Amino acid sequence: MATRNLPQTLGELRAHKDFAETSIAHRSVKDELRDNLIAKLRKRETIFPGIVGYDDTVVPQIVNAVLSRQNFILLGLRGQAKSRILRALTALLDEHTPYIAGCEVRDNPYHPICKRCRELITQRGDASPIAYLSRSDRYVEKLATPDVTIADLIGDIDPIKAARGGEDLSSELTMHYGLLPRANRGIFAINELPDLAGKIQVALFNIMQEGDVQIKGYPVRLELDVSLVFSANPEDYTARGKIVTPLKDRIGSEIRTHYAETIEEGLAITGQEAWTDRGHAKTEIPQYLREIVEQVAFTAREDKRVDKRSGVSQRLPIATMELVVSNAERRALLHNESLVLPRVGDLYAALPGITGKLELEYEGELRGADTVVKEVVRVAIGKIFDNYFGDTSTQQIEEWFNLGGTTKIEDGKSAAGTLEELREIQGLFEKLSPLGAKPSDPPERLVAAAEFLLEGMCSHRRLSRSEERTFVAQKKTQPRQEHVAMEPEFEQWQNRRSRRGGLN
Repeated sequence: MATRNLPQTLGELRAHKDFAETSIAHRSVKDELRDNLIAKLRKRETIFPGIVGYDDTVVPQIVNAVLSRQNFILLGLRGQAKSRILRALTALLDEHTPYIAGCEVRDNPYHPICKRCRELITQRGDASPIAYLSRSDRYVEKLATPDVTIADLIGDIDPIKAARGGEDLSSELTMHYGLLPRANRGIFAINELPDLAGKIQVALFNIMQEGDVQIKGYPVRLELDVSLVFSANPEDYTARGKIVTPLKDRIGSEIRTHYAETIEEGLAITGQEAWTDRGHAKTEIPQYLREIVEQVAFTAREDKRVDKRSGVSQRLPIATMELVVSNAERRALLHNESLVLPRVGDLYAALPGITGKLELEYEGELRGADTVVKEVVRVAIGKIFDNYFGDTSTQQIEEWFNLGGTTKIEDGKSAAGTLEELREIQGLFEKLSPLGAKPSDPPERLVAAAEFLLEGMCSHRRLSRSEERTFVAQKKTQPRQEHVAMEPEFEQWQNRRSRRGGLN
């Protein structure tokens, strides 16, 4: 319904059946969220579209908090969709919410709390103008930083407003409203709550418990109608700050988020978020490559050289997938190919998207980020390789390389040119059936499948690959000698020590 078709004055609002005083004056935001959530549950609608992997864990806890009319906090590592969930709460608000036009605190037409609106209704009565808030208008978000002040959140005296209006500084009309009063009749979200200074967190006590705030210098309590939600990273409790205990006690529910628990969930998230459709050419991403990209994140989360407290964000596979596709796109543009099809080797071109998203432990720092990431990628390729080629014998391919064969796969060659070189490897293309590759497939698809097989063999030390992506036979390591002959002088000295009572 367009707002121009809605009541435009207080008198019209009173006469409209959908905006009766009984349904607006005494219905809080938390009641509104609860009522609309109940309607969605009865219709079995999706509560948070686009949120994957939380249906049986996080979402039921949020539903319970909303049904209980509680303020709540989402506690989880970076990249766990905390901010997205908080913003998605607006879907539980009414489509149009009337307020007194021009009011900074979006006053309820039937129950105004600011002096300006009370005087306006006294003067104009039913002719008082009405405006409407959309769902997005009713969501106010603040990223907590150490420099946030009480004035930012609650408000302060505004001498400029007093001078322009010719008002006394003691008048309510000279108040400058902070973000919290401006979120009246809506949702107020604070991201990274522990970063908020302790004395500023104290300013939230009253609104959390009594439902009102007091602006500096005015003996006036504003009874706000607001739902407060927060997010925090567990790392913040020790690294940068903490939530003061009395505030934590006032938060109704502490809901813990988590990363995708399965590869399938990760694939769904990355497929939804990554920008892979480049428009000018057909883009095709092999399923095995999607799985490898996702496995990189899972492997990194398990690696002891990666800091578990910091976590490995879901942004890692998203950014990696975009870079992998971009490298394939660059190759297709260079060779005027119509199909953009990324290969496993493109993962190494995406290292900048991985190294910047990992916090390393001391051991990892000693090894270096590039070394750790390459090892993580190698392990991820090996795990997915086993899913496809676990029962496949690669002995014939290994023998070809052992007899001196080498091959190089690089972006400087077209897919057709690379394919001709790969055909020289005996038994290679006969082993690609687990990937569904067919002789009639485009060169890009066949080269990508063959490279996956070769990279998987490298990950299991059956082949070696140089930094220039040249595949060669695996070097045979010399067997470790069980006994090394001692120098004659040392042997004589040892014997003399033994005769005198043994070695100490």
